[in-house]
Amino acid sequence: MNQPHISASLRRKLAEEGRHRCGYCLTTEANTGLPMTVDHIIPRAKGGKTTLANLWLACYRCNEFKGASTQAEDPLTGESVPLFNPRTQVWTEHFAWSADGTQIIGLTAVGRATVVALRMNDALRVTARRRWVSVGWHPPKD
Repeated sequence: MNQPHISASLRRKLAEEGRHRCGYCLTTEANTGLPMTVDHIIPRAKGGKTTLANLWLACYRCNEFKGASTQAEDPLTGESVPLFNPRTQVWTEHFAWSADGTQIIGLTAVGRATVVALRMNDALRVTARRRWVSVGWHPPKD
């Protein structure tokens, strides 16, 4: 499937709205040294359009693990629930940071399912966050 063209102005708008960070794990472009990818919240493979209402920024890892998924299993209840939608849902209602700021804790079924599906606490990311915490770059204060 050909990748849709994302205009420079649309990418700028997404970067401004998303504050240059992943809508899922809140990792910043500055911490990774890489630009965020443009995520189709409803994937194109499932009929999602390349419109502002269906786009948000995601880091490479979150976008890679999300793929064409729109739902995942809540590890607590075993129910299939929608993945977190960074455009319409509030991060702090579904997630929190661990006391040391290195892990994302799912507070709701949506949060728990998203943490697992996007592997938001894999060893590499937790190690990176530990380093960012040690120099005061993480977690985000908002």
